[in-house]
Amino acid sequence: MKLRDRRVCITGAAGFIGSHAADVLAGSCDLLLLDNLSSGRKTNLAGALNQGRARFVKQDLLAPKLGPALKGVEVVMHFAANPDVRGGVEDPKPTFHENVVATFRLLDACRKADVKGFVLASTSTVYGEARTVPTPEDYGPLAPMSIYGASKLTCEAILSSFAHTYGIDGITFRFANVVGGRSTHGVVADFVRKLRKTPRRLEIFGREPGTSKSYVYIDDAIRGILAGIDRAVSPVDVFNVGSDDSVTVKEIADTVVRELRLANVAYAWTGGVAGGGWAGDVRRMVLDTTKLRASGWRPEFRSADAIARAARDSSSKFPKL
Repeated sequence: MKLRDRRVCITGAAGFIGSHAADVLAGSCDLLLLDNLSSGRKTNLAGALNQGRARFVKQDLLAPKLGPALKGVEVVMHFAANPDVRGGVEDPKPTFHENVVATFRLLDACRKADVKGFVLASTSTVYGEARTVPTPEDYGPLAPMSIYGASKLTCEAILSSFAHTYGIDGITFRFANVVGGRSTHGVVADFVRKLRKTPRRLEIFGREPGTSKSYVYIDDAIRGILAGIDRAVSPVDVFNVGSDDSVTVKEIADTVVRELRLANVAYAWTGGVAGGGWAGDVRRMVLDTTKLRASGWRPEFRSADAIARAARDSSSKFPKL
């Protein structure tokens, strides 16, 4: 699947990963940027829109008449999703509708609009508590522990069926925890927000030292997407995207505290659930990225460096202490 000089639609374009993808592709593709702005910000698209080959349309994937928005589109990059992983514990319905139903409606609209390619942003949580770590793409059985992971695995299955049935080339990217500028969710943004409010105390979900997971910086993730698209095999392909190491939650807290130049911060651990921070949380995650590395891609930043850069990115949005 090639992207250069093609008509590409990015859903969730004003969000974290979508807006960074738009920045990179704006100079080489004709971009249609879709977002309902429920969690994304149009200001995130300022750079892409200024390049002249991109236009923005406010569009909810659950709203009627989705099809006309895709007229002339050749490839869809689907980043729109409910980003609140923990929120699915309290109420799973928004995750189901905004991830599963929205993805089905989008793929059905792609089928009718004769879209040729579809790129799906998925997640490492589809593997559940994997027995093989680092975990390769062909690991099984896939047994997600969270509503979010289950919803993304369902989206992968729907894409596979459309690829085989309707001839849409499908590519799925299973991301480790992506961090960096414009992110509004996740442990780094959460810690920065908390420390700006209470600089001497940090509440942390789980038990010390917390879960151990891989983190990938946003720039590395975008390069991974582009490398995978160039290397993908039809009708459907899957790539892991992540760093080759992991950090604990305590190490993340230490890094964020250091980057904010704080001292004497008391950590208040909540105790967690079944070894994780919340119900459905995976305790250990590192992805095997051998398949993507065969394309020549390598992450520039290890997990600890990605966390440090993300902490600086996130803290820049707040006034000085």
